[in-house]
Amino acid sequence: MSDDTLKDINQFLTFTLGKEIFALDISTVREVLELTSITKIPRTPNFMLGVINLRGHAVPVVNMRLKLGMSQGKDTVDTCIMVVEIEFNGELTVMGALVDSVREVFEMMPDTIEPAPKMGAAINAEYIKGMGRQNDQFIVIIDINKIFSAEELSMAKDITGLGDGADQPSVEEAVAPA
Repeated sequence: MSDDTLKDINQFLTFTLGKEIFALDISTVREVLELTSITKIPRTPNFMLGVINLRGHAVPVVNMRLKLGMSQGKDTVDTCIMVVEIEFNGELTVMGALVDSVREVFEMMPDTIEPAPKMGAAINAEYIKGMGRQNDQFIVIIDINKIFSAEELSMAKDITGLGDGADQPSVEEAVAPA
C-alpha cells in the first residue's frame, strides 16, 4: 500500500447496543474500562449515570442506550465503559460511554462508507457519520462530537470541572454537596 492509501484508511472501534453494531472513530476513544461503580449525581438527565473514579479524577458516564433513545438494557459481563474525548467549540470534554460490549478495531476505506439513511434509522440521523459494512452486517458510524448538546457538555463540565484534563477535580470534589 502506498502512503496515500494508508492515509485514507479510517479506523473505528465497534461496539454493541442491543443487537445493533455501532462504531466510533478510534481517535476519539482514550480507553475501554470494565464496568465499575458509578456514583449517581442528583438532578441530572436519566441518560447521565453519574461519575466514575478514573485514576483519582471524576469522569461523567452516559448510558449510550438511553442517550440514543433505546430501551434500558441489563448489565452483563461484557458491559463496559468507553472513555471518549468530545470536542465542542475547540474544547475537549472527557466522558465515559456505557455500552453493552466492545467488539474490535475495524478499518474501512472512506469510499466504502455510505451516507446516513434519510429515514428509518433507530437513532437521530444527525449523530450518524455514515454506514459501514462488515461481512453481512451494517455498522452505524457515530459522530461522538454531535451526540451531546452544548447544554449537556456544559452540565458534564459543571459536574466534574472537566476540560482538557489539565485541572480535573478529584472524585471527592466532584460529588461533594454544593
